Amino acid sequence: MNQNPFAEEEVNPFSKADAAPGSKSRIPQAVANTFGFGQKHDATVDIPLDSTKDPKKKATELSNWESDLQRREQDIKRREQAVAGADIPTDDRNWPPFFPIIHHDIANEIPVHAQKLQYLAFASWLGLVLCLTFNVIAVIVCWIKGGGVKIFFLATIYALLGVPLSYVLWYRPLYRAVRYIFSLLALSEKPSTIKCFSLLALQFN
Repeated sequence: MNQNPFAEEEVNPFSKADAAPGSKSRIPQAVANTFGFGQKHDATVDIPLDSTKDPKKKATELSNWESDLQRREQDIKRREQAVAGADIPTDDRNWPPFFPIIHHDIANEIPVHAQKLQYLAFASWLGLVLCLTFNVIAVIVCWIKGGGVKIFFLATIYALLGVPLSYVLWYRPLYRAVRYIFSLLALSEKPSTIKCFSLLALQFN
């Protein structure tokens, strides 16, 4: 009756005798089974080395891979040489000379028989730019003399949008069309006006 119910039972871990069914153990049986302690037939894990592939097969694969890389490198070099030899024009910015913002080279890129047409189109675009600039200046003078501010904002917006949009939507497509189409026609045996207008129609569609 005087036995302490909270006293721990002394268990000899070196005892050869089997533990009684009702005795307590330091390692519960469920935990031992979970982590595989004390199992007689534990499975062994074999980590296989990379010995399945034949060294000759590896050497063949590496040789094929190297030959494929060489073939691709030669293909890239051949394409670079073809592009360099084709004299394809680039769109580097070169105009105006003091502050280049667009690409423009009629003398070197446009055929001689089409340069007059291109210069006329370029003059028309420059005239539009000058008109929009003069419009802004005139509206500023009018505003200083007592005119409304509304027309100043309208003229400024019209100039800021009209100049770049006229170049992007009108002059640059015309310049590229003349540059490429007349070059193609020069390579043909019998260039004709019908071919010229048909290719221009395809360019702008």
